[in-house]
Amino acid sequence: MQSSPNAPAKQAQIRDDTIAAPVRWWRSWWRSLSPTRQDRFAALAPLAAVLMFMAAITASFWYLRTEEVEREQDALRRDVEYAQQRVRLRLLERQEQLMRMARDIGTRDLKKVDFSARAEALISQYPELQSVTLVDDKRKVLESQSAPTVSTDQQHVLGETLGSGETGVAIQQAREMLQPIYVQQPASKGEMAPLLQLHVPILSNNRYVGELLGEFSVDSLLRYGTPTEIMARYAVTMLDSQGQVLAGTPLMPRKTPTELLRWRGVANEEKLAVAPVGNSLMLRAQAYRTSLGVVGSGLFWLVGTLSAMTAWMLLATWRHTRRRQRAQEALVAETNFRRAMENSVLTGMRALDLQGRITYVNAAFCQMTGWSEQDLVGQVPPYPYWPDNDYDNLHSQLREELSGKTIVGGFQVRVQRKNGTQFDARLYVSPLIDAHGQHTGWMSSMTDITEPNRIRAQLSASYERFTIVLEALDASVSVAPLGSAELLFANKLYRQWFGSQTDGHLQLVAQAGKLPIRHQPEMEDEDGLMGLPTATLTAARANNAEIFLPDLGKWLEVRSRYLSWVDGRLAQMVIATDITQRRLAEDQAAAQAEKAQAASRLITMGEMASSVAHELNQPLTAISNYSSGMLTRLEKGTLTPEQMKFALEKTAHQAQRAGQIIQRIRSFVKKSEPNRTLAQVSDMVNEAIELAGIELRRRNVQLSAHVAERLPRVMADTILIEQVLINLMKNSAESIDYSDRPTGQRRVELRVRPQLFEGQNGVEFSVEDTGKGMPPEVLEHLFEAFFSTKSEGMGIGLNLCRSIVESHHGRMRAENLYNGSEVTGCRFSFWLPLATGVETTTPTETSEPT
Repeated sequence: MQSSPNAPAKQAQIRDDTIAAPVRWWRSWWRSLSPTRQDRFAALAPLAAVLMFMAAITASFWYLRTEEVEREQDALRRDVEYAQQRVRLRLLERQEQLMRMARDIGTRDLKKVDFSARAEALISQYPELQSVTLVDDKRKVLESQSAPTVSTDQQHVLGETLGSGETGVAIQQAREMLQPIYVQQPASKGEMAPLLQLHVPILSNNRYVGELLGEFSVDSLLRYGTPTEIMARYAVTMLDSQGQVLAGTPLMPRKTPTELLRWRGVANEEKLAVAPVGNSLMLRAQAYRTSLGVVGSGLFWLVGTLSAMTAWMLLATWRHTRRRQRAQEALVAETNFRRAMENSVLTGMRALDLQGRITYVNAAFCQMTGWSEQDLVGQVPPYPYWPDNDYDNLHSQLREELSGKTIVGGFQVRVQRKNGTQFDARLYVSPLIDAHGQHTGWMSSMTDITEPNRIRAQLSASYERFTIVLEALDASVSVAPLGSAELLFANKLYRQWFGSQTDGHLQLVAQAGKLPIRHQPEMEDEDGLMGLPTATLTAARANNAEIFLPDLGKWLEVRSRYLSWVDGRLAQMVIATDITQRRLAEDQAAAQAEKAQAASRLITMGEMASSVAHELNQPLTAISNYSSGMLTRLEKGTLTPEQMKFALEKTAHQAQRAGQIIQRIRSFVKKSEPNRTLAQVSDMVNEAIELAGIELRRRNVQLSAHVAERLPRVMADTILIEQVLINLMKNSAESIDYSDRPTGQRRVELRVRPQLFEGQNGVEFSVEDTGKGMPPEVLEHLFEAFFSTKSEGMGIGLNLCRSIVESHHGRMRAENLYNGSEVTGCRFSFWLPLATGVETTTPTETSEPT
């Protein structure tokens, strides 16, 4: 069958038609698109080409990098397995040696004498072996040899019992299994190195008689067991079961910009368990990165160049598109911006033409009134949002608005919502000028002021209540700025006392600043100025003081406080309270206390009357005897001038002694005003001892006084302090007398010495007796008024003593003295502060027994 000569031509025609058909379809589809869609597709085509190109390059990089990482990982795995075998063989060799030692000990071939030498030889020969310890079946250490590098805390002491933590569990397992047991012992104290323990049981006739404990240094095992070429190629470390590093130095995470650019998706480390230890000891190797990475390869720069060229082509295409869309985008952006401003503003906007017709309202205006834009645009007065009962007023305001009489600050109106509710609003009006400068209407802005009006009303009511409270106070309150004569605030009582000027405020501040402060804050670190800077304050102090104003005839307690006024200025508030009645009551109480002190002195002297009479009887008897002796010798004619002189001197001395006793008693019981002066402590103590010694001698009580030398002076009333000392020594003598103590135990000891109390220097007086002390329930109420342990006592002596001490800014206390659980006496002590500016001295005691 012959083919037609036109067949090849027909086949070529068919082939051309097949190729041309898709081209024609593509052209017709492209021409059917709008210019905007053509621009979009024109921009997307290069972008798709770049993405495909980048995907192909990324896949190539991925493949090459994966192959490189796999090669590195295979080499790393082989090297780690080799290192693991080396470490394992080293451990097995040491295990075999320790097992031979254990077997020799069990068969008694190795004596305890030879144990130390053999263990020391093993430790010195193999640096990873740190210690070898022999333990009996009761876990007690019999022998132990350690390397010099082992710390004292990790060495085993002879006789020590091993039974805590992982060591105890391993000993129990070795005893049950009769097989060597490895256990990794982590460091538990400070900087101690972790150890690997090998527990080898010792058998004698197949019976467990103890074990041989070998301890390996994990660091030395890594250093000497790992081949040197592997240590140089990798960062090799030993890990425990929790992944903590026991030995070696791991690689730190890479943070340099070059390394961050590298591919980091493949691991570069390998871990294997160290047999026969198990998973509790892992060998890890981390490969050092020596490759330059993809940044240094030429392929990367080629891809970067191609990508930059493609981006340049995209930019050229997009430039053409932006030129066509720029005008449209600018118009759309302007329209959207104005619409967004109109919808987001919270102020209601309304536009009126020159006839008062509404031409525009924004969304906020519609939201405020409840009416829609269709309901309001085109409306003429009266508007739907006008209240029915306010038409006339609103019509008048609208006429003024259309005539151009606008108010700068706006005006307040009532607005009615569509649902019938009303609210207060402030309306601002301004002329509406078009683009040609023509006045086409009025623009109004409306703001809802209902909430501000409510808050303003509440503030007014609160201010009124605050003013009423301050005006009703029974204290004067005034506020004035520092360094100014302006009076910022004054209440009713201040105006009644001082008028409306700042003279009274400044007078109170000046008078209070001259007086000593009666109350100091307990917290010295507390800022008394409420956090304000102290560098800008004047010398006026923010404290309390009590002053007397002759013009008012009143005592006032003045309290001052610094505050920041509403305008930011620093001001001082002064509160003055009338305390005249309180001061009168305090003066009366002081007078009564003085009378009670005088009565107490009279009572004390009354109780001591017989002793005083006995004391005066001695010098009077001596005077009588001297006089009788001289008369007898005169009658006999045997009195010589020398003997007469001697007798007269003795008589005068006894008369002077009797006069001194009477003078001291009169001074003690004499009523006088309190007179605090700088007093010598030794003089007060000597006077008190002279008066109290009479009573103590009558009761056969020995007094020992120990007064420190060079004691500083105190600011005190000497008569009152003597009264306290006499009362305490007299009570001590009575306590000893009531206790029926034997003669050798009838002692009262007075000690006076410098003493620091609550950070302040002072002098401490203590009186100790040898009585039977006081019960705890009596100590709790000892200083209360009218509380007494004596059947005939009045209960005012100790209460007055404490009042006298506290009036001198001192402290007083009482306590029992113990010898074990037995009460051997009682101690009364009180402390007085030093006078201002007096320094303490080193105490040295002197003994002055009576």
